Amino acid sequence: MTGNFNFRHHNTALLGVESVEAPVIVTSNEFDRVLAPALKRLRLSSGLLQRVAGITERRWWAPGTKFDDAAVEAGAKALASSGIEASQIGLLINTSVTRTNLEPSVAVKIHNNLGLPSSAMNFDVANACLGFVNGITLAANMIEAGQIQYAMVVNGEDSQATQEATLRRLNQPDATRASFLQEFATLTLGSGAAAAVLGPADAHPGAHRVLGGVARAGTEHHELCIGGMDGMYTDAQGLLDGGLELVVDAWNEAQQEWDWTSMDRYITHQVSSTHTNAIVEAIDLDPSRVPMTFQKWGNVGPASLPMTLAAEAQTLTSGDRVLCMGVGSGLNTAMLEIAW
Repeated sequence: MTGNFNFRHHNTALLGVESVEAPVIVTSNEFDRVLAPALKRLRLSSGLLQRVAGITERRWWAPGTKFDDAAVEAGAKALASSGIEASQIGLLINTSVTRTNLEPSVAVKIHNNLGLPSSAMNFDVANACLGFVNGITLAANMIEAGQIQYAMVVNGEDSQATQEATLRRLNQPDATRASFLQEFATLTLGSGAAAAVLGPADAHPGAHRVLGGVARAGTEHHELCIGGMDGMYTDAQGLLDGGLELVVDAWNEAQQEWDWTSMDRYITHQVSSTHTNAIVEAIDLDPSRVPMTFQKWGNVGPASLPMTLAAEAQTLTSGDRVLCMGVGSGLNTAMLEIAW
């Protein structure tokens, strides 16, 4: 490891962050019921998702609802809560992992359906589960460069097709115990959407200041988690070990410039109880300050962190210090401080 990339923002505020919860609850017990033949044949016990990952349910979209429709809904909610008009947005960054086509970008439909102006630059940023945090950093840089006034970062995810394909594959007679465990992480995924609106802090006194943070790459681990629309293949232990090492190294070096040992809230990317507990223990966080949403939502990819932040926003008060922490397959990590 050669060090962190440190960045500071001086005039960017988070004006609104909103989420959309997918309505169809799919329990881990239901997955066990579908996989009963495979579990019996492979001599695996039921309840693995609950015991190993701590996930009791995840959510899918209602029939006829697409992930980008939900992203549009989240974006509309973020505009309403921030008090910013669609006509004022100068940048839209979509960070969804889910996509139906290679082109055009997912951003173009969201841009059109939100009624954003033709002057609003729009594009996708893909960096696995870290995309939303990266999007905020890019938007803040453009705001502070004077290129735009207001930006929206948006995300929508749909795990249903991938999980249905995985369930079918794991029930095939040629599925092995090894392949079952390799695809286990796919069953932890969930569906949801989130959006944030950012703008110049000097025009919004009292808004939530985006202060900056650190980023670090561990791309020697780029083969530990490979995902596509038909499935996700993960070296779970390797991913945990590599991700934990990356986070700890980034955290320890960050303390030379940032003091994050007593934050009011740590908003982490939601993966599982195993991953969360390992990070809490490794960098000695107060567990009561680390909210967990994976139990009911699963791992909603890049949407999981902003969805958790949106849920926690109701209990945060002016002056609270919030640290957003994410790890994305590849591996990359970033930590971003917000002064509430």
